[in-house]
Amino acid sequence: MASLIDALTDVMNKENEEYNRLLELAQKKTSAIVEGNVEVLQEILGKEQRVIDRINQLDETRESNVKDICNVLNLTYGQIKVDQIVQMLERKPKEHDALQEAHLGLKRTLDQMMRVNENNKMLLKESMDMIDFELNLAKSAVMAPQTTTYGKGAYEQTEATGAGRFDAKQ
Repeated sequence: MASLIDALTDVMNKENEEYNRLLELAQKKTSAIVEGNVEVLQEILGKEQRVIDRINQLDETRESNVKDICNVLNLTYGQIKVDQIVQMLERKPKEHDALQEAHLGLKRTLDQMMRVNENNKMLLKESMDMIDFELNLAKSAVMAPQTTTYGKGAYEQTEATGAGRFDAKQ
């Protein structure tokens, strides 16, 4: 049983290391978004994907470890959480403390990750809104303004002036 707990603790510590790498990349992504540096952003996204692949592998290993622990303790997998395993280990302080520290460290890193990702999401939305605004501004500058003149019968005639037309009356 102790070796299963040690394996679970080890894989959770490795997951935490990978999430810390992902957190560093997310913080670099924040700078790239603020600076509008698309090349750096693309590079970061590639690095993030590689880290996420490693995290997925570690996650599968962690789930396998939890299943093994459930088999040994005759518990139903899917109904147990790491918190509960930590509580079961109160009589074994070494394993209890190591697993609890790994679990809390992973939770802290994930909380930081969520905050940075939420900030990046807001920055990207603001950036997209600014791009939309600039596109609309550019479109309206290119589109021909409409001027109204009156003909002999005092009825309205609408003329489009703009790109490609020269209005000698102005």
